[in-house]
Amino acid sequence: MSTSTPTPTAPSGSEAPEKVSPRTERLLRIATKASLAAACVLIACKSGAWIVTGSMSILATLIDSIMDIAASMVNFLAVRQALQPADTDHRFGHGKAEPLAGLAQAAFVSGTSLFLVIEAFARMYNPVIVVNEGVGIGVMVFAIVVTLILVAFQTYVVRETKSAAISADSLHYKGDVLIHGSVILSLWLGSKFGVSYLDPLFGIAIAAYLMWSAKAIVASALHSLMDRELSEEDRTIICDLALAHPEVCDIHDLRTRSAGPRSFIQFHLELPQDISLLRAHVISDAVEADVRAAFPGAGIIIHQDPEGVPEHRATFVGEPGT
Repeated sequence: MSTSTPTPTAPSGSEAPEKVSPRTERLLRIATKASLAAACVLIACKSGAWIVTGSMSILATLIDSIMDIAASMVNFLAVRQALQPADTDHRFGHGKAEPLAGLAQAAFVSGTSLFLVIEAFARMYNPVIVVNEGVGIGVMVFAIVVTLILVAFQTYVVRETKSAAISADSLHYKGDVLIHGSVILSLWLGSKFGVSYLDPLFGIAIAAYLMWSAKAIVASALHSLMDRELSEEDRTIICDLALAHPEVCDIHDLRTRSAGPRSFIQFHLELPQDISLLRAHVISDAVEADVRAAFPGAGIIIHQDPEGVPEHRATFVGEPGT
């Protein structure tokens, strides 16, 4: 083994993300198509229920499903773009197409909510008698079953792929379960007590919930677009994996971010001064392999530093000691 003291070396690793695995790609495509199919089925059922009942609450869920179609189309296009491999013009890949789709979804949801509020107030001043409540309740029960099946599958896909677009879509459909339940309650109370203003009031409540969900979608999308760090748990995993190697002295300047289903990770490794450049490279490659196993498809770059050599270190507002 060489005993020469190395100077700081060039980074190792690959900042360009690996191509998304075929399984991840398949899951994302199936999830977007399933969402689109579910929205189409629900639109057909709710359209019939609204025509038969004249319910404002059912109209609210119908418009919500129409927006789901638009959002699902945006998701389909965004996921397809995000899955494209890195190219010469986009060397970090196309993952940020997903949070952009999230912002589009939030815009759809906000527009829907505003329309519902306006329509609900109009119904309060000019009440419409709801009829055939049983038909409406039956359709809403069916909608809940379809939505729960879709959400269960989307939850699995998000856990496996970390997709921002599917996560935003799933959040919206989870809200739909509550919305459908509230419509059932509205129709039942209206038929039992004959109170005409309950239906538009539930419409307003649904609109308020949709606005709240839009806020959550916007926050998640902006975090990704603004390169927010991975969770503290993920950062700890990265540090532990690096420090688990017996020849790694320390790790610093860890920076992380995500873009769609991919993560980007970079950090400095402190290594013994008396090892060769080749040995430093081998150690770095071993650490990179461990990190990549924990974060498949990640773009990873590692800079090797000799232990104890003074150098400028990055400081970040909000860190202890800054």
